[in-house]
Amino acid sequence: MSKEKEVLLNEEIRASELRCVGENGEAFGILSRTEALKLASSKGLDLVLIAPDAKPPVAKVMDFGKFRYQQEKKQKEAKKKQKVIDIKEIKLSVKIAQNDINYKVRHALEFLEQGKFVKFRVFLKGREMQNPKAGADLLEKIWQSIEDKASREKEPNFEGRYVNMMVVPKKS
Repeated sequence: MSKEKEVLLNEEIRASELRCVGENGEAFGILSRTEALKLASSKGLDLVLIAPDAKPPVAKVMDFGKFRYQQEKKQKEAKKKQKVIDIKEIKLSVKIAQNDINYKVRHALEFLEQGKFVKFRVFLKGREMQNPKAGADLLEKIWQSIEDKASREKEPNFEGRYVNMMVVPKKS
């Protein structure tokens, strides 16, 4: 919708002289605004300002409704081809037991098989903040058990009260 407002049509164009171009690329030359509007209306089309900063500004004689429809169609097509990245977050603490680590790793492997990105976050509380390496060590331990199925996008890094690591599925 915002691009519609940026494009000037017919009477909205204020330039006194315009370089007119036809729908198929044919050049009509430099015309006055009224001549250009008459030319467009005689063909049953719209006069659309496509290059307002040029000297003189460039306007195209075209069917604006058809043009807008084609633009929307291209945007929808591009949106269909777009891949949505799904990130699953797994939270841990420094004092986690080994069986809990195995449980979290099993979940992470399931997410990776589904093609999802996994973000491991180790929360540091109180005195644990003084030794963030303990969180990084825990992430390294987890990494050793999933490295055959995943690749690291981000190494373990310290952000605030968290030590984070991002893993992505391995490309087959």
